[in-house]
Amino acid sequence: MVEFKLPAWYTTPMAQVVLVGITCFATVGMFSAVSNLGAGGLSDIVLSDTSNGVLYGCFAITGLVSGGICNLLGPRLTLFIGTLGYALYVGSLWCYQTQGTGWFVILAGALLGISAALLWSAQGAIMMSYPLEKDKGKAFAIFWAIFQFGSFIGSIIALAINIRSGGLSAVSTSTYIAFLVIIFIGVASSFLVLPPNRVIRSDGTIVKLEAVSKPHEEVVGMMRLLKDWRMLALVPMFFASNYFYAYQGAVNAKRFDGPTRALNATLEGAGAIVGALMIGYFVLDIKYLHRRARGYLGLATVVVLVVIVWSVGLSWQVTFTRADATDANFINYHDADYKGKGALYFFYYFSDACYQALAYWIMSAMTNDPFTLARYAGLYKALQSAGSAGSFGMDAVSTPFLNEHLASWILMLASFPLAYLVLRTVKETNYEDERVVYVDDVARAHAEEGAHDHHVEKTDSIEKGSVSEIPAPPLASA
Repeated sequence: MVEFKLPAWYTTPMAQVVLVGITCFATVGMFSAVSNLGAGGLSDIVLSDTSNGVLYGCFAITGLVSGGICNLLGPRLTLFIGTLGYALYVGSLWCYQTQGTGWFVILAGALLGISAALLWSAQGAIMMSYPLEKDKGKAFAIFWAIFQFGSFIGSIIALAINIRSGGLSAVSTSTYIAFLVIIFIGVASSFLVLPPNRVIRSDGTIVKLEAVSKPHEEVVGMMRLLKDWRMLALVPMFFASNYFYAYQGAVNAKRFDGPTRALNATLEGAGAIVGALMIGYFVLDIKYLHRRARGYLGLATVVVLVVIVWSVGLSWQVTFTRADATDANFINYHDADYKGKGALYFFYYFSDACYQALAYWIMSAMTNDPFTLARYAGLYKALQSAGSAGSFGMDAVSTPFLNEHLASWILMLASFPLAYLVLRTVKETNYEDERVVYVDDVARAHAEEGAHDHHVEKTDSIEKGSVSEIPAPPLASA
């Protein structure tokens, strides 16, 4: 049987990163876009907080094992399962708007938390392990820009509707159907992703010879991860990385009217895209510095951004309290009081993208192994979601805005010294310590085996359409 040969460009790491970005654009991005339209359960604050709390709680629990599940199933099947929860959740918002089924929104939130953990573990493994070491910052930039573009589009739609009508009415059935169609396109696109044994880097190396892992290997791998002091040192950074979303969203909802909230959301999306591209291309992957120096530069950049942006935010936060946030005091983008607020929200998410980029870059600098990085990504998202669940719970009980601001800021500041300690251990390259397999060596080994035995043993991986060939002689490594 002749095996179909994939185009060379399709098997490159960046092509796979772009594909994952498209999958997340069409699923996670559309989920965010619907949220920006004020849809379904999100119009009910209590239901929204309950659903988000359940979502992130399930996300945190599942994240502890999602990396191992990804390694057992492979990234393609894991991504596919991970996308299904987004379609279900958007469908639940549609049902709530038409039928008032609040219980369905909460159930869908729980299932989304489970599936999202799987999606983000697969995404993290692909984005961090497939590219060459010199391209890992750019890989994040490309993925994050594509992914955030979904939220950006939704925000522009919400802004246009608000400006035209002065507010958001119920989202129409046709709008829900349009978003669900895009989400299902994202679900289908997950099957285009290749397993690590089919991806070839520009230097001729294969990401990983094996397509999937084994259960006992995952148990051992998880135990090693939990005993690695570097991962323990990164726990504050992981926990803080989404903690501030509840605060920023609450202030946006309580202090601004509908059109201005939509404008702020648009600026948030733009800030996230620009921030990711800037730090990925011009800081973390700058060609003129050694690898560890690039990490130090990235940390310094993020520290400066967080200190300046959150200091500006604090100077505004001390001028009002949660009690002042009434309909009569809503700020409109035409008001003089809005001056600087839009820029603040732009840079909130500009600095957020840089913070996320640094966290991913540090993890990817610790190893190139996709199985290990899938476990890292799972733990990262687990702790990140635990922080989100805590912050939404904090906001649900009407904690003063100033307390929420300070908690978010202090958590980030506390993470920087520990991140510096981990950066001190970053090597110029991990290729010398980890087995590197060249595609030419694999082809030569198979040719030699075929000449002797006229037979190449093949084993199907769990992922459909993926074949992992077992070489007979040991493969050369570098």
